[in-house]
Amino acid sequence: MLNEKLIIKMTEFDKGDPRRIQHFIKVYEYAHVIGKLEGLDEQTQKILDIAAIMHDIGIRPSEEKYGKCNGKLQEQEGPAYARKMLQDFPKITEEETERVCYLIGHHHTYTDVDGKDYQILLEADFLVNAYEDGMSKDSIYTFRSHVFKTKTGIELLNTMYDLAH
Repeated sequence: MLNEKLIIKMTEFDKGDPRRIQHFIKVYEYAHVIGKLEGLDEQTQKILDIAAIMHDIGIRPSEEKYGKCNGKLQEQEGPAYARKMLQDFPKITEEETERVCYLIGHHHTYTDVDGKDYQILLEADFLVNAYEDGMSKDSIYTFRSHVFKTKTGIELLNTMYDLAH
C-alpha cells in the first residue's frame, strides 16, 4: 500500500503534467520488475521502489527556480523535496529516507555506482528515456555497454530494442 499511496502523492506533486507522471510510473514498474528478478532483499526493493517513484521530483522545483531542469539540477533540488514528502510516511525509516534521497541525488550520475538499487534505477530510467527521447540504436548500444550491468536490465533492453548481443 505504501507504493500506491506514494504514487498518488507524486501524481499530486506533478499535477497537470501527465507526461512526467507517465514517466515515473514506467520507471517504477521497470525498476520493480528488475529488482524482483535480480533477487533484491525486501528493504533494498522498498528503497528502490520509493526512489523510482520519486526520482524526478527535482524537475518542477528546478524549472521554477532556474527556468530549466537538466540532470544536475534535478539531482541538486530533488532530495530536499523528497525528504519533505517522505515525512508523511511513518513506515519509511530515516535510514531508508537517506538512501532514497541519495539515489534521487545521483540518478543522472553514471560513475561510482554503489549498490544494486542505484544500478537498477539507472537502468530503469534509461529503458524509459531511450524510448521517450527517441534515441538511436547506436546511442542505446553505447549506453548498454557503459552502464547496464544487471542480467534482467540487459535482457529487457535487448528485447525492447531488438539489439544484437
